[in-house]
Amino acid sequence: MKLLTKIAIAFSFAGIANLSYAADIEAGKAKTAMCVACHGADGKSVMPIYPNLAGQNAAYIESALHAYKKGQRTGGQAGIMAGMAAALTDQDIKNIAAYYSSLK
Repeated sequence: MKLLTKIAIAFSFAGIANLSYAADIEAGKAKTAMCVACHGADGKSVMPIYPNLAGQNAAYIESALHAYKKGQRTGGQAGIMAGMAAALTDQDIKNIAAYYSSLK
């Protein structure tokens, strides 16, 4: 096979494999029940100590949740967030991030 054909086949399989990791906004919304108390029902906190999540960049939310889960963030509310993130799977984190980034 020609090199370009092999590369095209490899990318096709990679694309198929990544479909299972696509974000699901509705699943993300379903996982945010624990977030509402601090970040608001619509991702807009009414208390200045808690950040708004509505419209936040999905990659940032994913990065932050992974950091909380791994204990890489400290200070402020990090202890609370670490506990919240501990039970989340990578897919949960991706879904939650997609949900909050979809809000205006």
